[in-house]
Amino acid sequence: MKKLMLATAASALLVAAPAAKADTVNVGILLGFTGPIESITPTMAAAAELAFSEVNESGLLLDGMTINAVRADSTCTDAAAATSAAERLITTDEVAAIVGADCSGASIAVANNVAIPNGVVMVSPSSTSPALTTIDDDGYFFRTAPSDARQGQVVADIVWERGIETVAVTYTNNDYGRGLSEAFIAAFEEYGGTVVINAAHEDGRADYSAEVGALSAAGADDLVVFGYVDQGGRGIIQASIDIDAFQNFVLADGMFGQSLIDAIGSELYGRAFGTVPGSDLEGADVFLSLAEEAGFDGSSSFAGESYDAAALVALAMQAAGSTDRTAIRDAMFSVANEPGEEIMPGELAKALEILANGGEVNYVGATGVELIGPGEAAGRYRIYEVDDGAFQTIEFR
Repeated sequence: MKKLMLATAASALLVAAPAAKADTVNVGILLGFTGPIESITPTMAAAAELAFSEVNESGLLLDGMTINAVRADSTCTDAAAATSAAERLITTDEVAAIVGADCSGASIAVANNVAIPNGVVMVSPSSTSPALTTIDDDGYFFRTAPSDARQGQVVADIVWERGIETVAVTYTNNDYGRGLSEAFIAAFEEYGGTVVINAAHEDGRADYSAEVGALSAAGADDLVVFGYVDQGGRGIIQASIDIDAFQNFVLADGMFGQSLIDAIGSELYGRAFGTVPGSDLEGADVFLSLAEEAGFDGSSSFAGESYDAAALVALAMQAAGSTDRTAIRDAMFSVANEPGEEIMPGELAKALEILANGGEVNYVGATGVELIGPGEAAGRYRIYEVDDGAFQTIEFR
């Protein structure tokens, strides 16, 4: 399958399997609570913790064991900070597994430097870079969000279907942005589309007028923005609107957040459309209701994927009959895929009971979970437009 990491890397941070109190197991939630997607990560964490609360309230996990969620900040874009946060989770908190990281660069850094050498499962709800498909992970990295190899194709589909044949592209200068822009451009050019400019932008700038000037000068009327909702992506759009540079803005998952609409307002209405992982399957509606009861917006970016990531960790523990890190890894596919009884959000107690009695489950969850290939989700996408102060759903693909 995938190659083992070098022994020297493995020995550098090697620690024993978790030895938390006999009745408690720690699980990390590693998300960018600060940084370019900080407005959406609190909801992602709340969704993961909802799954853990459901497990704990059942009292059925490993004869009454409870999960203690330990939050840590990946910052999304600072690989060193993400690695340090993960190291604390693994060596100090002795987590059995990690829900996260969120951004692709953070996940790559954490996986390579800490999680894989220590044999710790990561289940990312939102890392979408195609580079993660081929990472040498020894089977320890999973994700409930689909790869941008597919999202790039879906974005190209909807752009072409709207009669847009020429675009400018800007992307955040990291693994996520580069991977998504490459996937989109390949698919769009296959249709016969023209990309007049493909330019990276850096997050954290106060002024993006120079970047927008270069993008606009290339001659396209429509701009594809593969950026972050609380950083450069928003800045690029605001600067574009300030000088009336583009007619339409094409967005992807990193730009899906209410903070974008709140910051820019009606200037976006009817001019912005895009994609975000999402599902119209039965489990999606059930999850929305559970989220509402819990006091958060289940339609927020990667909320369903976060619930599903946490649920898979808990069910893998039960299937393995252990909190051993390698045992969790080895049980992931068995609880995520057929055969077995289908499990929806809110049915984790039922799943735990089936597994405790030696049965099999097929966790479908909020997003229609199915792990394919090297532990990643097949996935569906919600197509949206910005209008009337909200992201309006057009269809699912």
